[in-house]
Amino acid sequence: MLKVGVLGAGHLGKIHLRLLNQSEKYELVGFYDAFDENANKVAAEFGYKKFNSIAELIAAVDVVDIVTPTMQHFDCAKQVIEAGKHIFIEKPISNTVEEAEEIIALAKKHNVKGQVGHVERFNPAFTAVKDKINNPMFIETHRLAEFNPRGTDVPVVLDLMIHDIDAILSVVKSKVKSVNASGVAVISDSPDISNARIEFENGCVANITSSRISMKNMRKSRFFQKDAYISVDYLDKVCEVVRMKDAPEVPGDFDMILQNAEGVKKQIYFDNPGVEANNAILDELETFADAINYNTTPIVTLEDGTEALRVAHMIIQSMEK
Repeated sequence: MLKVGVLGAGHLGKIHLRLLNQSEKYELVGFYDAFDENANKVAAEFGYKKFNSIAELIAAVDVVDIVTPTMQHFDCAKQVIEAGKHIFIEKPISNTVEEAEEIIALAKKHNVKGQVGHVERFNPAFTAVKDKINNPMFIETHRLAEFNPRGTDVPVVLDLMIHDIDAILSVVKSKVKSVNASGVAVISDSPDISNARIEFENGCVANITSSRISMKNMRKSRFFQKDAYISVDYLDKVCEVVRMKDAPEVPGDFDMILQNAEGVKKQIYFDNPGVEANNAILDELETFADAINYNTTPIVTLEDGTEALRVAHMIIQSMEK
């Protein structure tokens, strides 16, 4: 079991603490939180060991789970890596692309592993269909959330949209060619709703909408590719795969047949995989333990997190123009 400590015991930090405490792949050593009042409360309520400094925590563990506000990610990661310890770091990887690139360079220099907490990669609806998403040419996503003051210190692009940016980059095997985006600040000082159109060099187009001022929650993506349509509902954890193939010469009574203007007939059929229930946060943490123990590549690498951040900043810059 790897000894692990958590930096940050806010809303998400407490979830990580609970899951790491349950995990059979980690031994939870304790946590550090800069706010004494909150740290004392968490220690008293849950019994986790409270450390008095980041350095003390780092010295006692093999892995540090960074769940602090984004502005602190780089400084925390730098201290952890320079001490030769592995890092799991919540999304976004850092505040700027330059910081993220330095984290990568430091991790290589000190020979430590890192993973970024893009949790939707472990959503069972997404993992059930990921191997069926093959060269998509149009992608549409909607990530809408009811207003929550937590997270409004950053634009909605870094708060919500970055989940979909990362998922899209994981299935589109092409470089980003251009980005056009617009956004509106409604309640916060930074945009609360944003729409971005990302064009890739291979011709794929992704249209992404995110909002944190919606009346209801929605987290859906649709992938369109030759002879297939794939939908993923991250919230309800369901997926659907609709495929087309050449129609049989003698269709059955219940076969769904489409005929185009040229007279070509296609049969529509459903190829829906089973979705197995899981805890995505626990999965991302435990697969990182496996990557360390078996010396394999983490599922969401520091480079992946950096590319998602790079595209997010391209979107933010487009909105500012």
